[in-house]
Amino acid sequence: MSFLIARRVLTALVTLSIVSLMIFFCTELLPGDAAQALLGQTATPESLNALREQLGLNLPAATRYWTWISGILHGDLGVSITNGVPVVDLVRDPLFNTLRLAAIAAVVSIPLALSLGLVSVLHAGTKIDRAINVGALCAVSVPEFFVAALLTFVFSVQLGWLPSIAFVRPHQSVWEQARSLILPTSVLTLVVLAHMVRMTRTAILNVLSSAYVETAILKGMKRRDIVLWHALPNAVAPILNVIAVVLAYLVAGVVVVETIFAYPGLGRLMVESVAVRDVPLIQACGLIFCSVYFLANLLADIVSMVSNPRLRRRP
Repeated sequence: MSFLIARRVLTALVTLSIVSLMIFFCTELLPGDAAQALLGQTATPESLNALREQLGLNLPAATRYWTWISGILHGDLGVSITNGVPVVDLVRDPLFNTLRLAAIAAVVSIPLALSLGLVSVLHAGTKIDRAINVGALCAVSVPEFFVAALLTFVFSVQLGWLPSIAFVRPHQSVWEQARSLILPTSVLTLVVLAHMVRMTRTAILNVLSSAYVETAILKGMKRRDIVLWHALPNAVAPILNVIAVVLAYLVAGVVVVETIFAYPGLGRLMVESVAVRDVPLIQACGLIFCSVYFLANLLADIVSMVSNPRLRRRP
């Protein structure tokens, strides 16, 4: 068990190192640079060169990458080019806001998805099952920006029940903060709910085709007891993998939702930093998103190995 966990951790670290290379050199391909964004289009070549030298933008890419990655290993994400503030200070509050939004969406969507998946399995082949499948398929097919625009139009513009901007401030009451988060949370929930419902249903139905389930059926056990006490525990591993992917998406895939609702999260911060070519901030946001994704998948793998003894065998 320890060997398998250590191997997964090592694989995740190696993969994350490769991803850091991709993040760094992809930012190098962005048109323009921070010096041009700061000084504007009317800047002279002399002033641009002086500012690039001051910011270290004239150094070779390999040197800048090594400086960046060395700083990360010491807990230093660099300094923002646009305002000279340490990146750690800039990402702290937006990261907390993103994690809060993702946690609320996860608390709502995961139990609801598991419940709908179980209901679909318990009523497989009936109108209830077909209705859940059709609803999930429709939800998967609709992009999140369209869902956000539709919910905003209905509940904010037409009915006036909810604010169209999810701007949360510390001095607001709990009700005001919750009211501001209803729309973005609803969009994230609808986006991930359908995928989890379909994967939960598929995982449990695959287990129901096993020989021991057929034996339980021949013994006269009720379908509900078979699903809850025999099929569901053995379908934990694939369901956990789906939940891990969903949790990673809720943190790393909120860029569109945060931008539409002007939510002060990490995704919106990254979009704003791209506009001003703030490379250290872009790289830090990208690396944080990737780290959360790998961490969620790593935890899912570990929990799957603990819950399923067959996964503990060395290949």
